[in-house]
Amino acid sequence: MSDGTDAADTAARTDGGAETLTASVVGGSGFTGGELLRLLDGHPNFEVVQATSRSYTNKTVGHSHPNLRGMDLRFSEPTDLESVDVLFAATPHGVSMDRIDDFRDAADTVVDLSADFRLSTEEQYEEWYDGHGRPELLAEAEYALPEINRENLSGASLIASGGCNATATILGLKPLVETGVVDDDTQVVVDVKVGSSEGGAGGGQASNHAERSGIVRPYAPTSHRHEAEIEEYLGLDVSFTVHAVDMIRGASATCHVFPNDPVSKGDLWGAYRGDYEDEPFVRLVAGGGGVYRYPEPKAVAGTNHAEVGFELDPGNKRVVAFSAIDNMMKGSAGQAVHAANVALGLEETAGLEFQGLHPVGAP
Repeated sequence: MSDGTDAADTAARTDGGAETLTASVVGGSGFTGGELLRLLDGHPNFEVVQATSRSYTNKTVGHSHPNLRGMDLRFSEPTDLESVDVLFAATPHGVSMDRIDDFRDAADTVVDLSADFRLSTEEQYEEWYDGHGRPELLAEAEYALPEINRENLSGASLIASGGCNATATILGLKPLVETGVVDDDTQVVVDVKVGSSEGGAGGGQASNHAERSGIVRPYAPTSHRHEAEIEEYLGLDVSFTVHAVDMIRGASATCHVFPNDPVSKGDLWGAYRGDYEDEPFVRLVAGGGGVYRYPEPKAVAGTNHAEVGFELDPGNKRVVAFSAIDNMMKGSAGQAVHAANVALGLEETAGLEFQGLHPVGAP
């Protein structure tokens, strides 16, 4: 099992991104697995040598992902893992904690996109999930969102990608927390609207077109599991509700904040600019001109960018903070690749330069 030394050695060997590293994707036939394969196939420092899928073993990657028909790669059994530099696990909750020893035997660096290692304690998993099978590893795992954990990602050998709804919320609220506009006594109400891809490729009755089309459906009015991440990484208790809406990609967080002290528009500009002006994947969109005056998922579809913004409602002593991401990119696969870049000492933006499309249909 890797102790982190191998990951640090791998980072040193890249010499600023000159060396090609091998990568595998476990669970490559799902939506997020497909996004990982797309990003890694175009990444200047990675060579994808394996993608696994129980359902599609021996079929080409393009069988599941028509946009990847040009990849000369077939799915293999997930029980037969090749030795690689980096393994990305895009598997359902519970799989990674069961197979983590296999993953770490196969790779110096493991990036897990499930919820298996996102939280820090066994008690949190008892409260929010169904317990944890490998609690001794939780303290070792590093949260993948570089905007809040960059300094701890360098050389990390076990990386846990954040939840898409939590990612959108954290990015929208972080500047207010950092500058003291929000503290643990502030009332915060968050409404997140998400696309159908959040449910994964498997779907279910609620994902049938006749049932899903045209909806604005509250599917987690209270006690959404992503609240645990928000609480841990921002130190906030929030009132959190998620709606499923009629789009494919995207998570849009609207955060209603009721500060205890007066806040000016200048305070808000200073907070958001101070936090994000040097971040390569965060755009500040706050009431300017044109059609897209506030963050929208459509503007970031297919990219690793997040848009954040705000508006001041002095009459109600309220700040409205907005955040928009592509749930499969900044909320999952893009975040994972970004974190791997940081962990391995690569250029942060490598493989993630796509700026999106305009105009574009429903994301």
